[in-house]
Amino acid sequence: MLEPVTCSEGLTVLHLFWRHPRGVDAGAALAAIAAFEEAGGQAVTVATLGHKADLCVMALGDQVWPLRDLQTALGAAGLELVDSFVSITEVSEYAAGLPDEHKQNRLYPRLPPPDKPAWCFYPMTKRRLPDQNWYELPFDDRRELMYEHGASGRRFAGRIVQLVTASTGLDDWEWGVTLFGRRIDDLKETVYTMRYDRASAVYAEFGRFVTGLVGPPAEILDRLAHPGETSATRED
Repeated sequence: MLEPVTCSEGLTVLHLFWRHPRGVDAGAALAAIAAFEEAGGQAVTVATLGHKADLCVMALGDQVWPLRDLQTALGAAGLELVDSFVSITEVSEYAAGLPDEHKQNRLYPRLPPPDKPAWCFYPMTKRRLPDQNWYELPFDDRRELMYEHGASGRRFAGRIVQLVTASTGLDDWEWGVTLFGRRIDDLKETVYTMRYDRASAVYAEFGRFVTGLVGPPAEILDRLAHPGETSATRED
């Protein structure tokens, strides 16, 4: 028997980016997502915009093997994996004074949030350049910069739900950032505003952004298979 793998606290998060070719078995894909959720996992389905992927399944779970099983099952349904990101939820070392309720929300988020159909994901890393080495700064300086950064983010409370997950030692970047917004320009304004904080302007490197639209799995897969149509129009 394979031994279970977990985090000591929090959830493992797997962003799976897929191409949706013709002939995908939507029933098998939906069954895989349903089985994952019935086992206690959370799955967010996103129809992505642009050429990087057609679909993202963002999966969160306290057990790691079910995440791997979900990846296998979606591939067996005919989806083609084109990119991925592995990370875990955490409470930042700069947020030690947070109330327990806020810490639990960071470790065990409930997704997707209601009324936030706009979505984007990007990875990031702190710089290690000779004159811009984040890890050579004293802890108190780093904490002050992160407090400023967090204060900018709190300006978007109610418009944006942000999940920052840790990926050091797990993927090529140090963090993954997932944003859920009411409108697509909420995503742009949030990232634009926070890039002026010194923690970002001086010390942050950003990876590729992927943007998309959150929806129920059945509706997302149906829309990808029949662009420009809905179930109702096909019945007519």
